[in-house]
Amino acid sequence: MTKILIAGESWTSHTIHIKGFDTFTTSKYEEGVKWFKEGLEKNGVEVDYIPNHLAPEKFPVTLEELKKYDVVFLSDIGSNTLLLPDQVFAKGMKVPNRCELLKEYVNEGGAFVMIGGYMSFTGVDAKTRYGETAVKDILPVKLLDKDDRQELPQGVNPKKVKEHKIFKGIDEEFPYFLGYNKTIGCSEIGEILAEINGDPFIAAGNFGKGKSLAFTSDFAPHWGSMEFVEWKYYDKLWLNIISWLTEK
Repeated sequence: MTKILIAGESWTSHTIHIKGFDTFTTSKYEEGVKWFKEGLEKNGVEVDYIPNHLAPEKFPVTLEELKKYDVVFLSDIGSNTLLLPDQVFAKGMKVPNRCELLKEYVNEGGAFVMIGGYMSFTGVDAKTRYGETAVKDILPVKLLDKDDRQELPQGVNPKKVKEHKIFKGIDEEFPYFLGYNKTIGCSEIGEILAEINGDPFIAAGNFGKGKSLAFTSDFAPHWGSMEFVEWKYYDKLWLNIISWLTEK
């Protein structure tokens, strides 16, 4: 059975309600992984999920742990979450650099996917900072050095620009998306398989003995529209991607 790890794709909202003289606060925890996770699991893929608030302490810290997985996905999780566990930020201790471990994992035959979002690629206010880490060396696109979000409230339909195994059995165009992370295509590091507004939407490449894929929009709302997550080919697209990444 294929086994994958997905980290990120969760958030906590803390709201201040102001009612005249008085205020009170409420908190809400949410996840956006359910469509992806449930779609894979019902098709026989084993999925381990680490939400953002657990990732600093729970994300693998050794190459051996990473090699338990056929594919590692990062979605809407900034590099600081991987680089600053409590041992480092609060206690001043040394720990392995997990961005460097991901690079080593791919170069030794693993597979890696980055999914777009406010905390992916370079991200909102350029806070995500993967371009300053070893992860940039296993991405099939080049990253901007500034806020890379492209907000498209009018919606845009990505276009396939190259036939590829990940599109096998998918015979209609993509549903609309509401935004993406702008990246730069580079034929020396990867090939662009689909574009969104003329920018990379899906790009793939080989790095060392492994493979990597960039999906520059989100696999869940808000950038990933409800039309996308309810698309009849939603599960098939991710299954095809995993199949290509894991074929030897």
